[in-house]
Amino acid sequence: MSTHDDLFDGILLAEERFRGEGYSEGFESGKSRGLLEGRRHGACHGAKLSTEISFYHGFAITWKCLLQNNTDNKSRKRLKALDTLMTLVQSSPHDDPQSAALQEDVEKIRAKFRQVCSMLNAPTDFKDYIKTSEGTSF
Repeated sequence: MSTHDDLFDGILLAEERFRGEGYSEGFESGKSRGLLEGRRHGACHGAKLSTEISFYHGFAITWKCLLQNNTDNKSRKRLKALDTLMTLVQSSPHDDPQSAALQEDVEKIRAKFRQVCSMLNAPTDFKDYIKTSEGTSF
């Protein structure tokens, strides 16, 4: 009679066993998919941030080259602000994505960029600089 009971126990407990196996398989599948999506999102966000920071650096270098031969007081103030922007970009921990200061430093860089743009009468939206006629960016 114990073989007969084991057969029915196996049938009755099959639902519970399959539910447990399904949960485990689903959990592992979701975990690996979440990691892949997280990496993809992080790489995309990091690429955008890197593009933005690189733009600010190039912007500062270009304007510094354009203004370096001017000796008037206004140009000296602009050059000082550009130097400060370059220093902020170069000293920010953008190489370390887990840095606690990264977000704060990026906000400082953006604020200094807006200030420099105001001094130069240039558009302040970073995205205005990377648009092309085809609607794609580099």
